[in-house]
Amino acid sequence: MILTGVKISDEVKAGNIKIFPFDKSNINPNSYNYKLDPLLKHINISETGEKEVKNILIPEKGLILKKGDVYLGTTHEKIGSEKYSMRLIGRSSTGRLGLFLQISADLGHVGSYHKWTLEILPLQDIIVYPLMRIGQVSFWVNEGSIDLYQGFFGEFNIPKESW
Repeated sequence: MILTGVKISDEVKAGNIKIFPFDKSNINPNSYNYKLDPLLKHINISETGEKEVKNILIPEKGLILKKGDVYLGTTHEKIGSEKYSMRLIGRSSTGRLGLFLQISADLGHVGSYHKWTLEILPLQDIIVYPLMRIGQVSFWVNEGSIDLYQGFFGEFNIPKESW
């Protein structure tokens, strides 16, 4: 069962959902809009398999993400819950422009609380800005006993590649 925006606000107030910083204007009917943190990592894997990671700070005037390149970013907010699971997805406004977020890893496990790594793939050149509303997170009721997430990626508040 997905939480409504009103329930998300209530659960933030009750401490069952943590969003920092929290801005009530980012509440939607069934989700919360998150912002893009200014630090990105540009991922390039050559034809020989050599991996190159370049840190990029998004300037106030914006940054053009190049078509077909892979970038890692993070949510500006630390988001998590020991009661609910989360799903991080893009917003329709950016999706309609051809910007994919969370290419494969959109599940936020119960017990996690951090800035979430975003897998960003533009289908055309597109400008992003620091702290722009780029995606949304929804919260889901768990059925069954809860085992809190203890995995590797729950430790990071910066974009984290998987190698």
